[in-house]
Amino acid sequence: MSYKGFRDSSFFNAYCFSVSGLKSGQWYRLLTSGFLHVGWWHLVVNGFTFYFFSPSILTIFGTVGFIGLYLFSLLTGNLLTYFYNHKEYYYTAVGASGAISGIVFSSLVFDPSMKLYILPLPFPIPAPLFGLGFLLYSMVGILRNSDRIGHAAHIGGGIGGILFTFLFYPYLLRENPLLWVFLFVILIALFVIKKLR
Repeated sequence: MSYKGFRDSSFFNAYCFSVSGLKSGQWYRLLTSGFLHVGWWHLVVNGFTFYFFSPSILTIFGTVGFIGLYLFSLLTGNLLTYFYNHKEYYYTAVGASGAISGIVFSSLVFDPSMKLYILPLPFPIPAPLFGLGFLLYSMVGILRNSDRIGHAAHIGGGIGGILFTFLFYPYLLRENPLLWVFLFVILIALFVIKKLR
């Protein structure tokens, strides 16, 4: 679908995330936009992240559960994007970033002791620190609204991934009750950012 979108602008425009399209009742765009990308680099970066984080989550959830996690995170990412941009009639976006963020944050919930290498840093970053830094970066990006990165999709997808994981594996929440506080603080911060924009 991404390849066809590269070559066919009419196809791309028909299925991308579009505020005007959503307001016209084209709610399918909340899902179809996640299978389009602006170019090869966008697709490769998402594919690279997917490649590294998906195998362990696929093993845990199984095929059906993994697809559910992917689509739910994609949906929550795009819903948060709509929440922030619904007044911008001509706003459009594409990409699987929300779904990928859901997979990444699900991985972090399952293995908070994980350490990640982020180029060009020569040392690993603890998973909780990475997650917090990523969320803060995305929140600042939403507030500044000065680039074309889907910061809201990243946060919304991450939240969706965490919630979906807790729904199917509630014992993780009992083992990490502070995650409820973490999610609550994130939601409050998102509403504050909405007021400040």
